[in-house]
Amino acid sequence: MTPQSDKRPPRQFNIAVLALGGQGGGVLVDWIVNLAEHAGWTAQSTSVAGVAQRTGATVYYIELVEPTPGRTPVLAQMAVPGQVDVLLAAELMEAGRAVERGFVTPERTLVVASSHRTYAVQEKMVPGNGVADSAAVLALVQRSARRLVAADLQALAVQHGSVISASLFGALAGAGVLPFAQADFEAVVQRSGVGVQPSLAALRAAAELAARDAALPTLPAPAAAMQQPARPLPERAAAPALQNLLDRIRRDFPRPAWDWLGEGLARVTDWQDTAYGAEYLDRVAPLAAADTGADGHALSIEAARWVAVAMSYDDVIRVAALKTRAERSARLRAEVGASADAVFGSEEYFHPRLEEALGTLPRALADWLDARPALRQAVADRLDRGRRIQSHSLRGHLMLRGVAGLRRWRRGSRRHAQEMAHLQAWLQQVQQALAGGDPALAVELLRCRRLVKGYSDTHARGSSRFDQLMGAARRLSGRPQAAARLAQLREAALRDAEGQALRQALQAMDLAA
Repeated sequence: MTPQSDKRPPRQFNIAVLALGGQGGGVLVDWIVNLAEHAGWTAQSTSVAGVAQRTGATVYYIELVEPTPGRTPVLAQMAVPGQVDVLLAAELMEAGRAVERGFVTPERTLVVASSHRTYAVQEKMVPGNGVADSAAVLALVQRSARRLVAADLQALAVQHGSVISASLFGALAGAGVLPFAQADFEAVVQRSGVGVQPSLAALRAAAELAARDAALPTLPAPAAAMQQPARPLPERAAAPALQNLLDRIRRDFPRPAWDWLGEGLARVTDWQDTAYGAEYLDRVAPLAAADTGADGHALSIEAARWVAVAMSYDDVIRVAALKTRAERSARLRAEVGASADAVFGSEEYFHPRLEEALGTLPRALADWLDARPALRQAVADRLDRGRRIQSHSLRGHLMLRGVAGLRRWRRGSRRHAQEMAHLQAWLQQVQQALAGGDPALAVELLRCRRLVKGYSDTHARGSSRFDQLMGAARRLSGRPQAAARLAQLREAALRDAEGQALRQALQAMDLAA
């Protein structure tokens, strides 16, 4: 490459890369630097790590300057708003955050973004559907950029047995913004000597996609992305006892609710046992019997869904059981690309509270311990520390299996007694709404169970909001539009983790306790 003329400034490219932990952002940056330096260009890279994996992604910054014989270029340490030529985002929301920070400008910036999502902590904290509107973010990035190349580059990489850094590198090659041929990009991967063939396959596929300027992906709205239909009710069960329950569903319940009853039955029997599945159908049956078929048998369907959720609450026994399942290990292996014969393990973090420990004890024993403050405090002090358990080790696996084995005594525990009392009070209120001639209110009362989820503090917050809604429903009973107003309150309760929207809605309806 011939030295540039002194009469013009050297060509320079400012590149920002936004990536989450584990996405290979550092590898991608090293490849870009290697690409430029091998061609004789000056290259400098810096990075600023985020606070945590998803509260702040790492921002990498690269400056490339063509050869300047006899002169040393002065390079910046961090991306400057309005001065970024290329923005590479390893996840869609990171592209949106780059726009928010001013890194993307319509007259200058090429954006290469993967359209897949890794949900942020803020999205997960919302009690309802807190997922950001991906389609709106994609449209914002498109309006803000000079050109946008977007596709599910994560899926493309996995399809070729590689990682997203390879497909991002390939999309950068195919976009043609840098003065290097695709063969130069491929040579960088070959020089790396690690996972060469899968990385080259992902690179070439992404380069082809970017070169033909493929249409932007169509992304679902948040609500549509969260909805999952029930699986069809199976014809045959794995065991005779379960087959009897399937036959009972077909015999005693309305056809529109069959699939949801099948889902609920699978959930509660997996959580406990077949006898518990029969108890589940016993609890739904009175509501199904009162269902007139109005609104598509909504009463039976919602009862099938939410009674199952209430009966299969999260506790330490359930968590331990899930963490030792073979399918979980297989899923984690697939996520990190580990082969079946590779040494693989996971470390689980537990921080049990005293209330959770007491919840696993028989109710009489837990009450006895509660009545002795000194002993209770001693137990609390011993429990109040985090524990890291290697579930792939023999000791760690046996510890978790031991906790999971408490399932056989779960129905005699304090926590189960509390949950069943709460469930019974809820179903009694539903029956009262039916007796009062307001089936629509009964349906909305069932749907309110959506608020109660998780365990520990999450469960406590959800239960508190749920109890507020039950109190509001009692005050709404007999009033016009009671069902619609309760639905509005429920949506407000699902809007934020702090409960501010619910408080405001209760005050607006003059229902604050």
